[in-house]
Amino acid sequence: MEFLSKVFIDPFVDMVAAPDFLMQVVWEGLVSGVLYALIALGFVLIFRSSRIFNFAQGIMVVFAALTLVGLHEVGVPAWISFALTLGVMFLLAVGIERVVLRPLVGQPDIILFMATIGITLFLIGGGELIFGGENKRMITEELGIPTGSVVLEPFGGLLILEQKDITAVIGAVALVVALLAFLNYTRMGRAVRALGDDHQAALSVGISLQTIWVLVWFIAGIIALVTGIAWGSRAGVSFALEIIALKALPVLMLGGLESITGAIIGGLAIGVLEKLFEIYWGQPLLGGNTEAWFAYVLALVVLLFRPQGLFGEKIIERV
Repeated sequence: MEFLSKVFIDPFVDMVAAPDFLMQVVWEGLVSGVLYALIALGFVLIFRSSRIFNFAQGIMVVFAALTLVGLHEVGVPAWISFALTLGVMFLLAVGIERVVLRPLVGQPDIILFMATIGITLFLIGGGELIFGGENKRMITEELGIPTGSVVLEPFGGLLILEQKDITAVIGAVALVVALLAFLNYTRMGRAVRALGDDHQAALSVGISLQTIWVLVWFIAGIIALVTGIAWGSRAGVSFALEIIALKALPVLMLGGLESITGAIIGGLAIGVLEKLFEIYWGQPLLGGNTEAWFAYVLALVVLLFRPQGLFGEKIIERV
């Protein structure tokens, strides 16, 4: 009976008793969820346009952040470093399309997936060779990102919002809005959507597969850079960020591999729910550290009942 009370009654009593603390927990989860959603968007864009599950998206976050910090360390001004990093991500997209993807057109999906694992290992090796393996400080202030705190007093308590987190959320929302506008209202954006909806039909009307691949990998690189800046400002820049980036995998399982909406909602849901579970259930009952596995268990439960994810399309094949 005592155990049932700890599981089903005490956490909700604590939420009601300290609503300001609840809001703090939800805010922290929301910030994490926004960043999970950004990483998942990179996966979704590439999968929709090429049916390639890009295992390298996580290391792209690290590589972009390390490139930005590395350029600044050798004396390049912050915003010029940012622009040059965008150029590096574009060259990376072109190189991946020319060297890796173009020769593998028409190969089974597993071959393309293995190719992205090869890209991951190449970027890890190249990144360690060029930038080293030590943790680096993100150039947050140099980019004009405020680092102070905003203190609110809801319900007579305190709610502390880090300005860099507020900036990350605003930047993520702006990036998503720009991406949706691009996909829905531009010619190239509609070509990306057409390629995802019907591969053969899109090719038959003259849409260039190579151009679209370069474009979506470059957009994924932009997303990786923005995510790397946001995560790096919170935890520093090192190859440990790749582990955080892998949290996008349960987001994809929850929201669906082809759904931009699913990536956004799935990321926010996992960010908030894992933080709530950690604070109100994980620490009192399980000793903490539940954030390492909660998202994967939640995604597994969803997949048992809806294998295509909450927003994925159900595929029926004749056998």
